[in-house]
Amino acid sequence: MAFDIDMIKAVYSSLGERIEAARKVVNKPLTLSEKILYSHLHSGQPLENFKRGESYVDFAPDRVAMQDATAQMALLQFMQAGKKKAAVPSTVHCDHLILAKEGAVEDLKNSISASGEVFNFLESVSNKYGIGFWKPGAGIIHQVVLENYAFPGGMMIGTDSHTVNAGGLGMVAIGVGGADAVDVMAGMPWELKFPKLIGVKLTGELSGWTASKDVILKVAGILTVKGGTGAIVEYFGEGAQSLSCTGKGTICNMGAEIGATTSTFGYDEKMEEYLRGTGRGDVADLANGVKEHLTGDPEVYANPEQYFDQVIEINLSELEPHINGPFTPDRATPLSKFAEEVKKNGWPQELEVGLIGSCTNSSYEDITRSASVAKQAIDKKLKARAEFTITPGSEQVRYTVDRDGYLDIFGEMGGVVLANACGPCIGQWARHTNDPNRKNSIITSFNRNFAKRNDGNPNTHAFVASPEIVTALAIAGDLTFNPVTDTLTNEQGEQVKIDEPQGLQFPPRGFDVEDAGYQAPAEDGSGVEVKVAPDSKRLQLLTPFQPWDGNNIMGAKLLIKAKGKCTTDHISMAGPWLRFRGHLDNISDNTLTGAVNYFNEQTDAVKSQLTGETGPVPATQRAYKAAGIPTIVVGDHNYGEGSSREHAAMQPRHLGVRAVLVKSFARIHETNLKKQGMLALTFANEADYDKIQEDDIIDFLDLTDFAPGKSLTLKLTHSDGSEDTVQVNHSYNAQQIEWFKAGSALNLIKQKEGA
Repeated sequence: MAFDIDMIKAVYSSLGERIEAARKVVNKPLTLSEKILYSHLHSGQPLENFKRGESYVDFAPDRVAMQDATAQMALLQFMQAGKKKAAVPSTVHCDHLILAKEGAVEDLKNSISASGEVFNFLESVSNKYGIGFWKPGAGIIHQVVLENYAFPGGMMIGTDSHTVNAGGLGMVAIGVGGADAVDVMAGMPWELKFPKLIGVKLTGELSGWTASKDVILKVAGILTVKGGTGAIVEYFGEGAQSLSCTGKGTICNMGAEIGATTSTFGYDEKMEEYLRGTGRGDVADLANGVKEHLTGDPEVYANPEQYFDQVIEINLSELEPHINGPFTPDRATPLSKFAEEVKKNGWPQELEVGLIGSCTNSSYEDITRSASVAKQAIDKKLKARAEFTITPGSEQVRYTVDRDGYLDIFGEMGGVVLANACGPCIGQWARHTNDPNRKNSIITSFNRNFAKRNDGNPNTHAFVASPEIVTALAIAGDLTFNPVTDTLTNEQGEQVKIDEPQGLQFPPRGFDVEDAGYQAPAEDGSGVEVKVAPDSKRLQLLTPFQPWDGNNIMGAKLLIKAKGKCTTDHISMAGPWLRFRGHLDNISDNTLTGAVNYFNEQTDAVKSQLTGETGPVPATQRAYKAAGIPTIVVGDHNYGEGSSREHAAMQPRHLGVRAVLVKSFARIHETNLKKQGMLALTFANEADYDKIQEDDIIDFLDLTDFAPGKSLTLKLTHSDGSEDTVQVNHSYNAQQIEWFKAGSALNLIKQKEGA
């Protein structure tokens, strides 16, 4: 029986009634996305025809999922909310704090030793508050959710941007910051601006070297890293129905790289097959009973231009394999043109490492297709010329592919199987190299490839492709190799060609596992004690942020004016810093150290207006805070792109930054700033970005009139005595302004609990 079957029954029991009521109010056929959104309105939210991209709406998600790096801060906040138990089914997954160095067994052992304090904290706090706990080695959160918790027509939130992976099973699954998770676990409504809708019509069918991964690589090239911001991407058409459920998950997973709120597919036979194959036949039976509500209305898909804000059409039969990168996941190049791009741009042609797996591409289908390529290398006497690693997505997948002999094939090829964890995908990779700063190329089947993300080296050119393309290029050791057309010289001097990959969407003998790694919480957690040592370097109990004093912010200094791309990796790096994710003060020492300073083109080097000297960003900000001087951060477009990590909002807040002013925000980061009581502002005129000078004194002239839809005015006093006035916009509604006034959304929850 599936987890939370009673909850799923309850969702389905009222689904038809809720959707019919929404259809009458909207007065038109509904997309799948709209059906799920309208059927998950919070009980206190009046039903109306919400305006896409404008209306703030309160929702009631069915469940919450948290990974270990973000769960620490989320649960430290939840401990302050005054609740005895999570109000909705919730889980914690230990997948981020596991280093990738030697191999699965040794790495898992060493990571449990190094991060035991954190794992013990997460296990005990989960046990106390009725939260399911997936121990280290159980797998990556998104693959485990797909295998165990995702269900068609459901809504969930997760404290990781790739929560959207569950769209592969027909959910609206959305990445959020920990404060949003606290809202839902505390039984509060969860607020989201009603998304715009992008429809992607898939026709034809995949064949040859082309895989599901190539669909999202193509879409990323079309929409760019910000083209999906504020929108749900809904895939439909006969091409969509031909894709495996895990292939759909891959496409939804990488939707995070285009800024999409989430992505989803309608319920179909492939989803039913996956539910039954993962031991959830009871969910499949329930879904079959309401299947007309688990996909968009026929009229929508017949005339999509009338119902979506944007429509893209892709013929899978004509789709070519793609390779995206380097340094950004939306630089999409068809395989047939990639060698030319490598040479034209001077990218390192020698491929040093190929990495497959991760939450994006570690399904049985992915592994078997990649293994078919590896087996050919063995049979055709080809020796892999690049290092090769495999990261299984879950213990269930790992156990099954090992049982079926596929891991042995990779081992014979020279591959190293890493732990069932995020590993190299998030910078938890102790890469074997004699020069950590050398210009080099790697290729992965992961989802994100920002500079320094995988190994900390800004000169590593990271490319993203399907697992089978990654495997083929690792064998060749050459970025310009095209397995569709080119041959390789084997150990006997013969020219051999790699044939098209062959794979299985499902294990013929079914999935199997000895210990999936799940621990259920105590029925009554009231007697469970959660301990945090006062002198811990890894964990720190939170002190509430101070409320707004009701006055205009005057005499503010500029901390940094960030130039160009400034992702959450730039604001709060991962990698070695993951060990401090539960200690706000310690991790704050990496705040904005990756952002490029507009005035000197350097990172972690800003001018202090107290001393006139240039120094590290965190130390400079700590000095401002000690002196009682407010500061602001200025940024470019899509500021906060990437991970959902709320640390990128909490750290500046903790250090005393009062406002972030940018040309545009990534959705999750903007919400995280609001939740933590920060001012998230955008230039009314983007050209005013150029007016911000290094030595400016910045005054907020009308913050005392802070109100929805009303812009704010900033006065800039330059070092020569001249002045500029800048208008800035915001997207705060009345509720969010109350968060700001209270000092944070959590402070407001505590106030209401104490009322």
